[in-house]
Amino acid sequence: MSSAPRPLLISRDIIITAPPSAVFAVLANPHRRADFDGSGTVKNTVRGSDPLRLGDTFKTAMKLFGVRYQIVNTVVEFEVDRRIAWCHSGKHRWRYELEEVDGATRVVETCDFSTSPVRGLLMRTPWPRWNAEGIEKTLPRLKALVENGA
Repeated sequence: MSSAPRPLLISRDIIITAPPSAVFAVLANPHRRADFDGSGTVKNTVRGSDPLRLGDTFKTAMKLFGVRYQIVNTVVEFEVDRRIAWCHSGKHRWRYELEEVDGATRVVETCDFSTSPVRGLLMRTPWPRWNAEGIEKTLPRLKALVENGA
C-alpha cells in the first residue's frame, strides 16, 4: 500500500482585520520575522533592509534541532501590498499573498517546494507536515501582531 503523494504547495490562510498595507509592512520588514514565526526556527534577522524589495537579500539567525546557523534569503516575488516571497539556497519559497476582503485582508502563506531542485527528497520527509504546522502557528501570530499594532 503506497501513501498518498504530498503536495508541493503547502498553504493556509487567515483573515486579518487590517488593510493590506499594514500586513505588508510587517511582512516586508525582515527584522519582524521572529515576531510572528510560528515554527520556532527563526531567531532574529542579522542583516536586511526595511522594507524589502525584489532582489534584496536578508540574513536570518535560525535554530533547528538545537543547532544554530544563519541563512541568506533572497526576495524572488514582490508586489507592494499584494505578494512577497523569498527563498534560500534550497530554492523552495516562502510566499505571502494578500487580498483585500470586506475591509480586512486575507493572507495566504505558502511553502512552495515546486522550485526546489531537491523537492522529490523533501516530499519523502516530514518537512511538508512540519511546514504546515509552522504555518498554522505563524498566521495567528501575524494576525495578533498586526491587529494589535505592535
